[in-house]
Amino acid sequence: MPSIRFFYNNINPHLAQRSTLKSFLIQLFQKEQQPLDSLTYVFCTDEYLLSINQSFLQHDFFTDIITFNLNEIGEKCIGEVYISVDRVKENAIKLQCSFKEEIHRVIFHGALHLCGYKDKIKQDQVKMRKKENGYLVQYFNK
Repeated sequence: MPSIRFFYNNINPHLAQRSTLKSFLIQLFQKEQQPLDSLTYVFCTDEYLLSINQSFLQHDFFTDIITFNLNEIGEKCIGEVYISVDRVKENAIKLQCSFKEEIHRVIFHGALHLCGYKDKIKQDQVKMRKKENGYLVQYFNK
C-alpha cells in the first residue's frame, strides 16, 4: 500500500479529511497509471520554500510549489512536494477562489507533476489545468 504523509513546517493549512485526501491521491496515481510507492507533502512558508528554490533549483523567486521526483526510472514513484501556504493564500485571493479549492488544486498539481505532466509551455499548462479541474470536481463532488 502506498504511503502518503503530510508534514507542517511552522505553518498548518488545516486540511480536513486527510484520510479521504490520501485515498483520493492514491486513486489519482492509479487513474494516471503511475505506480506509487510514497508521497510526502511539506506545507511551509514563503521563506522556507524560497530557500529550497535557491538551494536546489538556483531560482531566486517565490513559488507556490516545488515537486521532487526521487525514484529511479522504472521504479514506483517516490515524491516530495513542498507547498507554500503563504503563496496559496495569496493566489486564492488573486484567482478569486477559496483557500480550500486552491490548496487542493496545488496538492493535485504536485501529484500530476509526479505522474509526468509538465507546465513550462502554454500547451502543457492548458493540459495540466484541465487535469487539475477534473480532479477538483471529482474530489469535491464525492
